[in-house]
Amino acid sequence: MKSNSITESESRLAPWRRLLPSLALSAALISGVSLAAPPVDLSPVPARPKASALSPGWEHGAFMEIFVRGYQDSDGDGVGDLRGLIQRLDYLKDLGISGIWLMPITASADHDHGYATTDFRRIEPQYGSLRDFDELIRQAHRRGIGVIIDYVINHASHEHPLFQQALKDRRSPYRDWFVWQDPAPEGWDIWGKNPWTTATKASDGSNLGAYFGTFGPHMPDFNLRHPAVLDYHRSSLRFWLNRGLDGFRLDAVPHLIENNAVDWNDQPESRRLSRELQALIKQYPRRHVVCEATANPQQYASPEVCGSAFAFGLEAQMIKAARGEAAAVGEIARILSQAPSTMANVLANHDIFAGARVWDQLAGDEARYKLAAASYLLAPGTPFIYYGEEIGMAGVSQLPGDEPLRAPMSWTADISGFTSSATPYRPLSPNAASHNAGAQARDPGSLLNFYKAMITLRRQLPSIARGSFIQARAEAQVLSFQRRLGDELSLVLINYGEQAATQAVSGLPAGALLQQAYPKTAAQASLGSDAQGQALLRVPAQSVQVWRLDLPQKGRP
Repeated sequence: MKSNSITESESRLAPWRRLLPSLALSAALISGVSLAAPPVDLSPVPARPKASALSPGWEHGAFMEIFVRGYQDSDGDGVGDLRGLIQRLDYLKDLGISGIWLMPITASADHDHGYATTDFRRIEPQYGSLRDFDELIRQAHRRGIGVIIDYVINHASHEHPLFQQALKDRRSPYRDWFVWQDPAPEGWDIWGKNPWTTATKASDGSNLGAYFGTFGPHMPDFNLRHPAVLDYHRSSLRFWLNRGLDGFRLDAVPHLIENNAVDWNDQPESRRLSRELQALIKQYPRRHVVCEATANPQQYASPEVCGSAFAFGLEAQMIKAARGEAAAVGEIARILSQAPSTMANVLANHDIFAGARVWDQLAGDEARYKLAAASYLLAPGTPFIYYGEEIGMAGVSQLPGDEPLRAPMSWTADISGFTSSATPYRPLSPNAASHNAGAQARDPGSLLNFYKAMITLRRQLPSIARGSFIQARAEAQVLSFQRRLGDELSLVLINYGEQAATQAVSGLPAGALLQQAYPKTAAQASLGSDAQGQALLRVPAQSVQVWRLDLPQKGRP
């Protein structure tokens, strides 16, 4: 079991939860880091695009975000690894997953979340080898599953060999690969912290210069205005794409370039660089890019920037609506009506700023949990399920920061489903006895089987996965919207309230016949519209309905 370093959001997006030591102490520790780390590969990598092994449109299916450390241990050391993930690909295929996003799998100094990178072209040793990675790609593609990985372009670890060389020697050719000033400028404040760290030599306290780290002194920013730095990252992206990788989740893109103490977030230069990175990746057929952009995510989701970005803020409204807050239903309708269809939707992820585990946010209420899940699994955009969410995994509340979100996957009632070790890297979820993959698979009414049903709808009804968004309405606590692709029209209704409701649907062809796609019941299997193209639908309390209508060849809803 490895010791835990500072969690990502403690040094990143949730500064009020940081546990960082003082900057002076951090600087002393940094300057004392050993320089014995192996050299990194800086060689140029040419593009070698090959035909994709995946079907067209694979990126419109459901994704699973996976913390490899927490998914499956194959060698008994208490830490998940790539070989373990390969063993669980059939589970993902059975669930209906089309793509997996792996949190950082490259070598890192933190030995936990992975965002403190020490080598951008080497697999984290605890996770396996490049041979294991290549086998993962082959096995995933055999099952029709695409693989994208986190790429942390903004910063490296303070233990990165190039940063250590730059720190040791002001004349190092790698000094300008990072952002330095001497003395440290005043007036900067990023999330309540000064991003500049004055490094001192441990032996005599002499000044080594001040460097910039958006997310703390342990993760110095790259100088992404430097041509050699950009060339290195371009080559590193190609390194993985040439091995058959299907794309990237680009981390923290609004923070790639800062201009001054006021203009440090979401600068035009960051958007231009994001666009360039997307263009590089899209030189390879059927590759997918999704960006983490907490600032202006809709802008980053546009084809002119990243092509897709996470819809931060929507998840909070979906949780509120599931709790029964009527105002949130209207907010969901508003956001969905304005957002591009290229948004990536989540209920939660690995960062505490996006919320605790869904189970904890909804106090274990499975009826409300299913409403929240349907809200984003059926909405426009691409759903990203956080591992364990589909079985109702609870967070490990006694842990600090982000750690409660990153427990081992609950495959069975005890730790044996994850590892043969008696000392896993972190405790199992507290509700594993009841909410584990094995038990959930056997229960027809389980969360797991509900997720499977929603994902199946996305596969069976192309309008749900790829259709245009026609209309969103919020009446009391009922959300309704329509999706259309070609001659197929889907109607989604979600009643978050505790009372049944009657919903009037308009804009349908006169005399159209609606077929109920979910749930499959004999009581209300089909329903016709009247001469004015209206239909009245009864929606039970806390329920989800999906209806399908095949339009005439030239018909319009």
